[in-house]
Amino acid sequence: MTNMTAWLAALATVAILVSYEIALAFGHRQRPKRLARTAHAALREEWFDAVSAQKGSEILAVQTLRNSLMSATMTASTAALALMGSATLAAPSLHSAFGDAHGLPTFTVRLALEFVLMSLLFASLLSSVMAVRYYNHAGFISAMPVDSDARNRWSDAGKTYVRRAGILYSWGLRHLVLVAPVLASILHPAAGPVAALGVVAVLISFDRFGSTDEPTRVVGGPAIP
Repeated sequence: MTNMTAWLAALATVAILVSYEIALAFGHRQRPKRLARTAHAALREEWFDAVSAQKGSEILAVQTLRNSLMSATMTASTAALALMGSATLAAPSLHSAFGDAHGLPTFTVRLALEFVLMSLLFASLLSSVMAVRYYNHAGFISAMPVDSDARNRWSDAGKTYVRRAGILYSWGLRHLVLVAPVLASILHPAAGPVAALGVVAVLISFDRFGSTDEPTRVVGGPAIP
């Protein structure tokens, strides 16, 4: 595979992923109830309102948030380890490209993809760490006694925190998924676009929520629009 073909394949891989994310961002603005991220964000807000209205639910709320916090912590740890490993593997390429002080740096396709890979892992790490932060704050608020003055003052903040934490956690997981086609492109540039299309096809099914014609029903529960 020639250098130009490799660059085109790598650019196609990134373009497919970026195009889908842009289309999804517009979808969240136009049809928020039909997409999982915004629908689940509303779910977490309603959950916080429900536990805030029920006395004696403080322990249950703290345990639920603790489980979510641990999940975000595991994602952050995974991203951190993967980032350190990818930086170690990219060190020879970086040394080869920038090690010669008397010549111009050689920016190869592999080096560009390694930068993309490390950027995705860093974004996953940052999103997961921020999710841990918001889950931690929400845990303190949910531990306050229901109907107490402090709980009432911080109720709006708690609802905002659980919404932000969930969205950041989903971003952390999503960036880890997007690593797959970039890795495939590093192994062989031609495999990148194919892997990107496969990942997008999987994400489309995950990002959908409900149906366009009828509500999604939960057994034993009310209809979810």
